[in-house]
Amino acid sequence: MMGQSIVWGDDLAIIQTLDFFPPMVEDPYLFGKIAAANALSDIYAMGGEVKVALNIVCFPEDEDPAILGEILRGGAEKVKEAGGVLSGGHSITDKEPKYGLSVTGIVHPQKIMRNNSCCMGDDIILTKPLGVGLVTSSYKAGEASLESYEQAVNSMQTLNKYAADAGRKYRLHACTDVTGFGFLGHLNEMVTDEYTIQVECSEIPYIKEAYHLAEEYLITGGGKKNRKYLQDKLRFEQVSQPMQEILFDPQTSGGLLLSVDPRDTEGLLKDLADLNIVSSKVASVISRQDKNMIILG
Repeated sequence: MMGQSIVWGDDLAIIQTLDFFPPMVEDPYLFGKIAAANALSDIYAMGGEVKVALNIVCFPEDEDPAILGEILRGGAEKVKEAGGVLSGGHSITDKEPKYGLSVTGIVHPQKIMRNNSCCMGDDIILTKPLGVGLVTSSYKAGEASLESYEQAVNSMQTLNKYAADAGRKYRLHACTDVTGFGFLGHLNEMVTDEYTIQVECSEIPYIKEAYHLAEEYLITGGGKKNRKYLQDKLRFEQVSQPMQEILFDPQTSGGLLLSVDPRDTEGLLKDLADLNIVSSKVASVISRQDKNMIILG
């Protein structure tokens, strides 16, 4: 998923984004909510407000249409929660259900959030726990507990709207959301030739069972692809193998990575905690090193 902004005037820019995918949970209503939350996330990552959304649907013609109704109900509820209007959409027949949204948002041109405009010394805050890919894929295979699965589902269906709103009163310099490229993949997008990002693994929130699943090598194909792509761009320093897998794990509807002036870190974390948003300062922007990212155990 990638959002694009178009400046429409001196005080208005349009953000347009699109995302859809097959189910990661069995409940169609939850799938609709999660897919919608994921699609809406790019608007928040770019500093915008959701205005209009269109459904994108693939559905087998021999499936019960009531299932599709539940998917659409879940998506519609999330669009309404976001403050947007669902104005229709398009559907086609396909062998496997797929669902998502095309979303239009607005933002002031001077307040567009970039993903690679961190400032030296910034702290980076993560606003959702990692590990949902490990947990949901393992749960399908009968290897993860219901408790961890419910933690993952709750995280995935939570809009990033609330974390984004909390950040607006502080000096944010860059932002992105964590999705299919995993924590490290999206963190790498925040790096430029001018600085390196140093990660403190001990501060990273994650679903606890995800660590034990990774110990049992119940890892995802997407995580392997992320590792292969990023292996020359980072350096691990005393980071356990399971923790590495959590950092590479693809996320569905993951949290935001907020690059904030360190003078505002404490206040922002307090505001996020008051909203019951699981968040932590997980990294810092430091002078340029030999790698894009240095990961400390």
